[in-house]
Amino acid sequence: MISILLATYNWPQALKLSLESLATQTDRDFEIIIADDGSSSDTRDLIEEIKPRFPVSITHLWQEDLGFRKTAILNQAITAAQGDYLIFLDGDCIVQPDFVSQHRTLSEPGYLVTGSRVLLSDRLTKELLAWPQWNYSYFWKNLLNFRASGGINKYWPLKIKLGNGFWRNYRKFVWRRIKGCNMACWKSDAQAIGGFDESMTGWGHEDADFVFRLQNTGLIRKSGSWSTEVLHLHHRINDQSHAAENARHVREKILAKAAQ
Repeated sequence: MISILLATYNWPQALKLSLESLATQTDRDFEIIIADDGSSSDTRDLIEEIKPRFPVSITHLWQEDLGFRKTAILNQAITAAQGDYLIFLDGDCIVQPDFVSQHRTLSEPGYLVTGSRVLLSDRLTKELLAWPQWNYSYFWKNLLNFRASGGINKYWPLKIKLGNGFWRNYRKFVWRRIKGCNMACWKSDAQAIGGFDESMTGWGHEDADFVFRLQNTGLIRKSGSWSTEVLHLHHRINDQSHAAENARHVREKILAKAAQ
């Protein structure tokens, strides 16, 4: 079974869309662990309303809001996961109906996957949030219009799906295209490195650090582009005051590895 670790913080309207899109998956052999970094009761109420009629199991993990501590709540989610394969997803992302099946296709022992995203404009994001329910069929039929109007920044990766292959493999660690909102690995591999580095607080680069340490154990990073794209809702830029320090933290680990 696959466990989807869905990170969220105080945006229940977006989380609703994300969950509704997960309810439409063609592959339903998965569970959802909501990793909640201190949201208010609005998020809890939404989850409790959705859970009874949802087609797969939902577990809600919550921690007190003491600032951005995504690493800590994700580590709790890793421990709680019943699946042997983990997909990391953010609650401001909408997925396509084949999202789980595409990730399953790319999963292999000895590998981790870093997926990609399609950015939505502020205008289209507001339009989707106003929908009474997520409607992928309508969205799909209007893809070209959304692209022409600037509503989405990519078109073809949503229309064309490419299979597995050696060409997806990265030969070494690179920062490019690591998105914590869409990546996957085996639970045993995540546990072998102790999960996310909880000393990294505040937004920025905790995902790159996680991927680097996984690769440092000998795992091969595989690109999930043109296969697993998620729709990333537009929102204001997070507080990036910790980003430089977190980046330095990762670079020190990279340099230490190179010096060995």
